[in-house]
Amino acid sequence: MIKTYEKIKNIRGMTYVELIVVLSIMSAMATVVIFNYGTFQAKIEIKNLASDIALEIVEVQKLSLSGKLPQAATGPTWKPSYGVYFSSTTTTKFISFVDLNNSNTCSSAGCAPPSYSIGGEVLDIINITKGNTIPASGLGVSGSGCPATVTNLSIVFKRPNSTPIITSSTSLVGCAVSYFTVNILSPKGPTAGIRIYPSGRVQVN
Repeated sequence: MIKTYEKIKNIRGMTYVELIVVLSIMSAMATVVIFNYGTFQAKIEIKNLASDIALEIVEVQKLSLSGKLPQAATGPTWKPSYGVYFSSTTTTKFISFVDLNNSNTCSSAGCAPPSYSIGGEVLDIINITKGNTIPASGLGVSGSGCPATVTNLSIVFKRPNSTPIITSSTSLVGCAVSYFTVNILSPKGPTAGIRIYPSGRVQVN
């Protein structure tokens, strides 16, 4: 009995100091994990948004190639022509449209930012949520002699071509385009971008 008692006596639990140290370490680790999870989640969301924008561009490309005809009168010489329009003055939305008058941009009343409205050439208004934005400097061009940022971008696909017709109110004279960019920003800091190449390839970065 005496030996058993001595064994039990020698098996000690944690002291208060040890317990406080362990809890402090666990609290610090939990704080780091929670903080990093928020940043990780923001990165995932901004990448998903970039993918959604890229898919919208690919969708209008498919509409033009499929030969889809809108209900509005188009005339005998009209070719299926669809596009997306981005404006630096509207940071939380963009539009998809049908180019009814072959102007290579959205030109009806509902196309004017920031008060887009469905009707005329405007097919859909895509809202950017969760505080994510296309910042004022988010539209740009990469290439020799090209402006770093532009005021707006119209990306139009016209049957039978899969290559885009890209126009902007910012002058692109003398610009040897490598690719156009649409950059998006999360309120938590992470960024993502979409590149549209003259060949028609759309890439998410």
